[in-house]
Amino acid sequence: MTTSPKTAIVLGTGLGQLASEITESYEFSYRDIPNFPISTVEGHSGKLIFGKLGGKDIMAMQGRFHYYEGYDMKQVTFPVRVMHELGIKTLFVSNAAGGMNPSFKIGDLMIITDHINFFPEHPLHGKNFPTGPRFPDMHEAYDKALVNLADEIAAQKHIDVKHGTYVGVQGPTFETPSEYRMYHILGGDAVGMSTVPEVIVARHSGIKVFGISVITDLGGFDVPVRVSHEEVQQAANAAQPNMTEIFREIIKRS
Repeated sequence: MTTSPKTAIVLGTGLGQLASEITESYEFSYRDIPNFPISTVEGHSGKLIFGKLGGKDIMAMQGRFHYYEGYDMKQVTFPVRVMHELGIKTLFVSNAAGGMNPSFKIGDLMIITDHINFFPEHPLHGKNFPTGPRFPDMHEAYDKALVNLADEIAAQKHIDVKHGTYVGVQGPTFETPSEYRMYHILGGDAVGMSTVPEVIVARHSGIKVFGISVITDLGGFDVPVRVSHEEVQQAANAAQPNMTEIFREIIKRS
């Protein structure tokens, strides 16, 4: 079977079920791919899948790599470099995130319109890759045309979506109440431990990006809320059908 995907999807914590929607699929374990790191986080299967979604050839990462796992940024973003070499033009990213916007509730889908990078290491640190300029522009990290299309699809499908800025942090601790409040004051609507490095490298490589955060917990409000990884996975699982519907329709129509 031959495939020529132009679209790739990165499935975050608890969001791997979208893989079951991929038809005519075949997959590779990360362990069998030269130079690929191994995902060590529960809820990340560690498979690279090729097949069809929305009638289009795609590739999907069922599980990603995180800085907090001990990988450096070159390792975390290596799959995006591979995507570029395979001819990927559009990257869909998903993640589970803590909501800081008072209008958010658990289970909301937040279309990412911008991000704030709080990682201690930059993914473009070091010698410049020839896929892009030394100082890449990031004024439109998340493609506005795809955001508009997602809004149109969500309205047609009666799916409630939010918009917001994603704050990327190192982890692996969840945020303190004061940290949640600080990130919100600085302009963030949701916070998580992934996505930003991948998006930076994708944009450096000329790949368009669309992203969704599933709000799996809330923080920074008057009443502190305890959160566990298991609860995050459960909330992400519940929100998957709507996220999958949006991804599928965007791929089908674009």
